[in-house]
Formats: sequence, C-alpha cells, structure tokens
Amino acid sequence: MNSHSILLVDDEHSIVELMQIVLEKEGFTDIDNASSAEEALAACRVKEYDLIVLDVMMPGRSGIEAAPFLRELTDAPILFLTARTSDFDKLTGFAVGGDDYITKPFNPMEVVARIRSQLRRYTHAKRLAAGQSGQSTRLQQQTVYDYGRFQVNAEAGELIVEGETVSCPALVFQLLLFLCENPNRIFSKSELYEQVWGVDAFNDDNTVMVHIHRIRERIEADPSNPQFIVNVRGLGYKLIQPKAKGIEKR
Repeated sequence: MNSHSILLVDDEHSIVELMQIVLEKEGFTDIDNASSAEEALAACRVKEYDLIVLDVMMPGRSGIEAAPFLRELTDAPILFLTARTSDFDKLTGFAVGGDDYITKPFNPMEVVARIRSQLRRYTHAKRLAAGQSGQSTRLQQQTVYDYGRFQVNAEAGELIVEGETVSCPALVFQLLLFLCENPNRIFSKSELYEQVWGVDAFNDDNTVMVHIHRIRERIEADPSNPQFIVNVRGLGYKLIQPKAKGIEKR
C-alpha cells in the first residue's frame, strides 16, 4: 500500500472516478477529490497533500488561476490535466507553479507513472531539506558543488547564491543538482527529463525548458545571457564549471 496523499481536482466526475480506481489498484489509498478550485483550496487549508492533479478548465476559477493560490498553501507537485495542447498553454501552466502537464485524452497508466515519478522526487527533496538521510546531521559528510557565484549543498537540499539561501522547488533543485553532478556534459532535453523526472519524455521538451529557465532566474546574474547553463544549439544544455571551482566535502 502507498501512504502518499493525493488530491484529484476535476469537475468531470467520470475522470475523477477513473483515476481513483486506477490509483487504488496501484496501491494508493489516501485519495481525496474536489470538483472546483475553491474546493481544492479549502482541502489544502486543512490537509497536507503530497501531490495534486489539477484540471485546467473548470467552472469558476480555472486551474491556471488557482495554481498560484495553491502554491501559497503547499509545495506539493502539481500535475495539470487539460484538453489544451498548445505550447503557450503548457508554458503558462509551468509559469504559475505546475510541475507537469498531461493532455486529454490520456492513458491512465501514463498518469500513474508520472505521479510516481513526481512523488519519488518530491519525497527525496523533502528528506534532503530536512536532513533525513539516515544518519545524524552532525556526522553526515556533505557534498557542496561550488560554482563561485552559487553553491549547491546536495545533502541539505540548499541553493546558496552570493551568500544568500534561495528557495528552490523540488524538481528545479533536482535538475540543478543533476547538472552539478555532471558538469561540462551536454544533455538533450529528453535525457534530462528521463534522468530527473524518471519517466520517458512523452514529448515534454517544454517541461525541461521551463525548469532550465527557473534555474537561470536563480543562479545567473543575467538570465537572458546565461554564463553557467548554456544551450548548445541542436544538442541540448550543459552546466559550465569554473576551472578553479568544483566539489567540496564538508
């Protein structure tokens, strides 16, 4: 059985019922549902969820409009579920705090795979942030990737930019950490998605692009002219490591 709590938000009862049946068959037992953005917000005020599946088109406030308010209540991954398929819609979803974007009609098992991947990353990031790696924090050796302008503490789950701690959503941190672990190597968008999200890319190049943008907003002095994470045209992205910097064990 799976102890993760999931909130399904969709005004189409048939979709909620289908997802609940599939998730229960896959071992998820703590599943709540809501049929509107208002119900979802109310639910998040009284319960801490590990993941939210959020429909975009609903009566009243849309999922896109509700996402920023949900982000004030929870840092749980948000998977948008929608019939809208344009790149602009996907980018908008990521911009307001979404972590993944699934279009209707969908394969329920694909949704389950993405949910498992998001939960795995989210749980790991929470443990890092809490210092729960199975040992006492005092005795734990920490790995810090030093890039001069910024440092990434792998065990503490911290991003430090010019001496200041910068908040970093779980998947943004996981992507940055992966790049820090593999400096000066070029990765395609599909490779990054599969390494960090843990499932096949499913044509989700935009997911990686938006998360790269989120990283640049945090670590680059000028995100429009990046010096650390660069785009190698036609190949992908790489993180450039300054010659005098590297990995430090603490």
